Amino acid sequence: MSKIGKISISIPEKVKAVLSGSVLNIEGPLGKKSLNIDLEMFNLDVTEGKEISISPKVKDQNSKRLWGMNRSLINNAVIGSSTGYEKILELVGVGYRAALKDKQLNLQLGYSHDINFDIPEGIKIVVEKQTVVKVSGSDKQQVGMVVSKIKAFRKPEPYKGKGIREQGQYILRKEGKKK
Repeated sequence: MSKIGKISISIPEKVKAVLSGSVLNIEGPLGKKSLNIDLEMFNLDVTEGKEISISPKVKDQNSKRLWGMNRSLINNAVIGSSTGYEKILELVGVGYRAALKDKQLNLQLGYSHDINFDIPEGIKIVVEKQTVVKVSGSDKQQVGMVVSKIKAFRKPEPYKGKGIREQGQYILRKEGKKK
């Protein structure tokens, strides 16, 4: 039995969930998301627009494996359309800066050139200070992908801790050379 899959998903008041065919449409104040659900493998119940529950028709090894994943995808879409997702990045290093220019994030990361990152559709980036960048959006996967692409420009190094990291991320520090 899937521990995650058994839990039903409560829908906030602002969010609407409609099942049409095998496509579940979730619409809220922050965006829309449509998910394809395999109805040959799963039963999907949307009770009065208040709660969604998913259960497998046949409990075999394959359906148990996909049960919790499908429930998590639906839950992430509901949360994303109602409250959204947000990640905060910190730029640590001398001269490391971020700035917004139109639809691009301009990063100065100690290279001989600036890095211009094009902001994808559905993602909102806010530069609070020059060293703090907030990435937010309604799709959890897309927010995570944008954050990982930005972090890949300058990974945190273990000796001084310089680089781009998420807020609260622990960097394993190494001791330098000894004489």
